[in-house]
Amino acid sequence: MSTLAISSLIFAGKQVTIYGGITVVIAGVLGECLNMIVFLSLRTFRQNSCIFYLTIMSILNIGELLADLLPRIMQTIYNTDGTETSLFYCKFRLYFTQICTLLSLTCFCLATIDQYCATCSRPRLQQLCNIKLARYLIIIFSFIWILHGIPYLIYFQHIILPTTGQITCAMVNTSYIKYRIYVVVLILFGILPIIITVLFGLMAFHNIRQIPHYTIPLVRRELDKQLTVMVLLQNLMSFFTLLPYTVVNIISLNMKSHIDPLVQAQIQLSSAVTLLIYYIYYANPFYIYMCASERFRRQLIYVLFKIHLNRWRQQPRIINNQVLPES
Repeated sequence: MSTLAISSLIFAGKQVTIYGGITVVIAGVLGECLNMIVFLSLRTFRQNSCIFYLTIMSILNIGELLADLLPRIMQTIYNTDGTETSLFYCKFRLYFTQICTLLSLTCFCLATIDQYCATCSRPRLQQLCNIKLARYLIIIFSFIWILHGIPYLIYFQHIILPTTGQITCAMVNTSYIKYRIYVVVLILFGILPIIITVLFGLMAFHNIRQIPHYTIPLVRRELDKQLTVMVLLQNLMSFFTLLPYTVVNIISLNMKSHIDPLVQAQIQLSSAVTLLIYYIYYANPFYIYMCASERFRRQLIYVLFKIHLNRWRQQPRIINNQVLPES
């Protein structure tokens, strides 16, 4: 009976990874592309520091979904993700996904802090919300995370599994394995972003309730309200997507010595489910913004049908090197 239960749990975990993962990848890449189209098409957004953070985050989220989640799906389906055949790919994929993850979370933390400063009544804090500072911060944090990930290029190697004789891509430095588990995964990927976004999100929510009392232009006031609502709802979703994976990681670390195969299979299924929920964080921003802001929905329709569709219609059609007249 326990063998059947273990097999069922393993099978369920694979199905969650395959079908849930494919759905998340497709929906996430499509949504993030639409995000970038809207953000880069409107001048009001292009000049806003919060939108700059969210645009960079959208680019990084696409990289995270394609470079990390998609290979996990391929590993589940074909029992290979390509890392065991190429040492360069073994090192670079994990190095690249680590940078995408940390920089994406950093961008969202900066966007939340930016909205707190933008909605604050103190002029000195409002002055921090400028596109020039945002670019400097992204460059600085990019440099930090690029250097931080160098041990991935050093310590990930091809090793031969003693039980099966197969080659696999794994980290060979035990000290850095512990650092990766307890610092990178638990703190940098989970606890720290949750604390920062929740804290500054609550303070931004308090500020947004005071906006009617501030003497600021109406256009700026409406934009701040829109962005704050979008960021706050994204904060709420990030709490429910990042926290379960962090909790399951802590539980699995505490039960690492548990030898009961049934318990291990249950933990593996929980990890598969919460990992998929974790990746929803990288796929959901567009859909969150659509639900949170009616103004964003109108902006999306305007950008797609008024700007880009009209521009496409106005382009001359060329057949056999001849420009055809507009119909």
